[in-house]
Amino acid sequence: MNRARTTRTPRTYDRSRGGVTKGSGAPRRSKGYDRRPAAPQGEFALPVTTTPALPAVEAFADLALPAPLLAALGHEGVTVPFPIQGATLPNSLAGRDVLGRGRTGSGKTLAFGLALLARTAGRRAAPRQPLALVLVPTRELAQQVTDALTPYARSVRLKLATVVGGMSIGRQAGALRGGAEVVVATPGRLKDLIDRGDCRLDDVAITVLDEADQMADMGFMPQVTALLDQVRPEGQRMLFSATLDRNVDLLVRRYLSDPVVHSVDPSAGAVTTMEHHVLHVHEADKHRTTTEIAARDGRVIMFLDTKRAVDRLTEHLLNNGVRAAALHGGKSQPQRTRTLAQFKTGHVTVLVATNVAARGIHVDNLDLVVNVDPPTDHKDYLHRGGRTARAGESGSVVTLVTPGQRRGMTRLMASAAITPQVTPVRSGEAELSRITGAQAPSGVPVVITAPAPAHPRRGTSSGAPSSRGRRPSRGRPTGQAGRRTAQRPSYNPAA
Repeated sequence: MNRARTTRTPRTYDRSRGGVTKGSGAPRRSKGYDRRPAAPQGEFALPVTTTPALPAVEAFADLALPAPLLAALGHEGVTVPFPIQGATLPNSLAGRDVLGRGRTGSGKTLAFGLALLARTAGRRAAPRQPLALVLVPTRELAQQVTDALTPYARSVRLKLATVVGGMSIGRQAGALRGGAEVVVATPGRLKDLIDRGDCRLDDVAITVLDEADQMADMGFMPQVTALLDQVRPEGQRMLFSATLDRNVDLLVRRYLSDPVVHSVDPSAGAVTTMEHHVLHVHEADKHRTTTEIAARDGRVIMFLDTKRAVDRLTEHLLNNGVRAAALHGGKSQPQRTRTLAQFKTGHVTVLVATNVAARGIHVDNLDLVVNVDPPTDHKDYLHRGGRTARAGESGSVVTLVTPGQRRGMTRLMASAAITPQVTPVRSGEAELSRITGAQAPSGVPVVITAPAPAHPRRGTSSGAPSSRGRRPSRGRPTGQAGRRTAQRPSYNPAA
């Protein structure tokens, strides 16, 4: 049911009504795209907004939000809008298209979520025909968006359905048949459901693209554009991301009309509460250095390049007394959900992960991220580091760099506009402990057991199977990593 389109019906904005009306006359695409200012290399020139933006607000009470949403904000302890929320919500509530950029942890989810829920409240979806859609690149981000929006959706009696791969497609089809007003989806699984006849997008009036640049990087652009061509042509579009580059220029030009543009940070901007350390290590000592950092008091995320390296390091840490768990694309979605829950509760203290954990994972009070394998792209570095120093908290990003990696790391930091603290270290040294909290592991093998089971809550607002994972610590044990024996091969950083 793809409908090719290059223009959309013009709209005018009636601020007194807080809504949108169809218009006629001039083409929908603004003239600003013909004379865009030059952009830094790697970024695209932001569109020129023709219609002036509404002024930012400093309090949620100043917004035209339904009373139940305001009450839910207070109940959740959300009292003051983050800058990106205060700037974009007056316009998105009025139906304007929005192009928003803000660093990870800056409040983008509620920036689009509150407007989406407020403008959908009071309507009911027909079976298989949602009214609003949030597209995200990964299962983890889909779950995080669902978790963040669930209490607010419940307050205005809207059903959420989470549609991702790795879960039962039959259950997800059932949730859509039950009439879910809001769907949070990864592009591939949503396409599968549409192809099966279990979902139609004809009634979708509000569409959000979250982390659109990553969807482009992952090769989802054809699926994303095919899905956008199926939603209501006159509908509202919101595109939010931590970075905006030329990969999403097509989406902006083709699908956003006269958008309100708001940028909290430049694309490569560093978070001021985040420290960046590059630790020069010897190849032969990297293994022991990594182990000592993992044995620190407190939680840490460690990033490696491959699934195999993640599994081997996880097993090595478990055999040396460190409560570690692996997270990568080779794990099933229930395993990934349970592992994240155990990490968030402290049942696991070290999350060893590939880039699958670089976006869409929020963990409170996480003060250290370690790049055991340095990333090859500055955007990956920024998103990995964005797991710490969120929402004004402080944190450190540490990258272990061997002699042969130093030149590439220097170039990467320059691209990210970051000046790190560079320190040569060895395992067992006080300087390593000062920067990371490293200490010697106990050496006593540990097994990660399941937390005590609890009865799941009933009556959640989402009919999707992933809604059962909103309290994932109430699940079954993690995967087999915690049960492997010490006879398996140990982690080899050179592998």
